Amino acid sequence: MSTESGKLVILSAPSGSGKTTILQHIIRDFPQLEFSISATSRAPRGAEQHGVDYYFLSGDEFRQAITEDKFIEWEEVYAGTHYGTLKSEMERIWTNGNSIIFDIDVKGGINLKKIFGNRALSIFIMPPSIDELRKRLVGRGTDSPEAIERRIAKAATEIEDAKHFDVIIINDDLDKAVAKVESAIEEFLS
Repeated sequence: MSTESGKLVILSAPSGSGKTTILQHIIRDFPQLEFSISATSRAPRGAEQHGVDYYFLSGDEFRQAITEDKFIEWEEVYAGTHYGTLKSEMERIWTNGNSIIFDIDVKGGINLKKIFGNRALSIFIMPPSIDELRKRLVGRGTDSPEAIERRIAKAATEIEDAKHFDVIIINDDLDKAVAKVESAIEEFLS
């Protein structure tokens, strides 16, 4: 796969920082950006659908795809839980003449930026604080208290990696955060 096909925008953040909400605004306001659906070996949560939210693969299917070099990047985010970007997904979007937007974990975002360099704009969505992050994760009601504490511990490490991103935006006010992300993307795509 050619890494010269088109541009990509990378949105990364600790879980619960509001990145998916911001992404929904961006997709609506930038029709030339198409969402790259990641593959994962985890089970669907809530109303998530295969081929819409993620490509849900079994652990064996995911490992087979790794062996067959089907990913541009992949990561074991939690023990036994993998996430990755399929080369075929990127090719599909570029073939449609669009640029790609990613909603991807922090390590994946750093990996994509390393691979694509200045063809990629990497944006880190920073939570206002760890306490606020915990409140948001509890409010979601999708994770056990143990899973929330794992996410909080991981968030602290991910915040340290924010320095590897082109732009860091604190999401303490959703409308302002969306405006800042849109401004950065507009400048990058023009």
